[in-house]
Amino acid sequence: MNQIKTGIIGCGKVAHLHAAALRDAPESAFTAVCSRSRDRARAFAERYRVAAFTDLDEFFDRSGVEAVIVCTPHPAHAAAAIRAARAGVHVLVEKPLAASLADCDAMIDAAEQAAIKLGVVSQRRFYAPVQRVKKAIDDGKIGRPVLAQVTMLGWRDETYYQSDPWRGRWRAEGGGVLVNQAPHQLDLLQWFLGPIEELFGYWANLNHPTIEVEDTAIAVLRFRSGALGAILASNAQNPALYGRVHVHGANGASIGVQTDGGAMFVAGMSDIAEPPINDLWTVPREEHCLEKWQQEDADFFGTIQATEYYHKLQAQDFLQAIQQDRDPLVTASQGRVTVEIFTAIYRAQRDKAPVRFPLSAETDRDDYDGRYITPP
Repeated sequence: MNQIKTGIIGCGKVAHLHAAALRDAPESAFTAVCSRSRDRARAFAERYRVAAFTDLDEFFDRSGVEAVIVCTPHPAHAAAAIRAARAGVHVLVEKPLAASLADCDAMIDAAEQAAIKLGVVSQRRFYAPVQRVKKAIDDGKIGRPVLAQVTMLGWRDETYYQSDPWRGRWRAEGGGVLVNQAPHQLDLLQWFLGPIEELFGYWANLNHPTIEVEDTAIAVLRFRSGALGAILASNAQNPALYGRVHVHGANGASIGVQTDGGAMFVAGMSDIAEPPINDLWTVPREEHCLEKWQQEDADFFGTIQATEYYHKLQAQDFLQAIQQDRDPLVTASQGRVTVEIFTAIYRAQRDKAPVRFPLSAETDRDDYDGRYITPP
């Protein structure tokens, strides 16, 4: 098949991972970038030998791009994605899909009206240990999933929050650990367990007094299947510990993945610290597989540049979805569920009540789903 002309909107740190993916993916002809900063756009374009633009209208009118990856700060995702859809250009959006449900809905509506593909970056779905968990669930190896846990215990220091002016601010970033770090694990939770029925949660800022947003959140969930779940996401542990998703089945078997060991990587500032591994596996007659898989995954990790490798897999999946006219692995509707989850936690604390799913965008309030209310 012919290569797809690709581009990037937003030239910050994470954009370099996507640029490397688009440069190397055989399905891609990396063509152009767009940034509001002329200097940043030119430097980025020179590095990857593509065209530079500072105006979205000119970018779409002159670059010839057929698919773009949106790498702007979260609250700016919608404007770029909607403009791309109106130009008939397919869009892959850095996680989360958006910072608000209203933005999610506007993006999805624009994509549907334009008949373009709209996907969300969640590259941890492509980890081999993650796919083992998903396949075991789909194959019925744990019976019906009845209990699941997301545990993400990380750390972000002052240097991190000072690395970009938008970090740690409600209006510029959209939220804290829930919006920026936890979406990967929240995505896996809903991918493994299916539709959510109800959630209750709390959020707080425990030890980051110089930022506005939350560094910690907890929640309990009930899924439509009857399964129960728990979420603990935090950037308040120094040093960072791990990110894990565990699923327990009706037959008593338990399976899980440690997606992140030590500090979660920061695009442009650090690499993946440890190989993702299956850290829990009690499927009958497969208990012996755990050590073998861990060794295999560690050996493979040593052969790749992991931060680039998995972004390339996601880029390829999205471009192949365009070529084959199918859904990408991570669809916009699934990306919206992740936004529903963190929105429900903000609303639950504000309203002091469980939140029922699915959630609609709020059009009659200006408190950003409870994010502008100081927690007790």
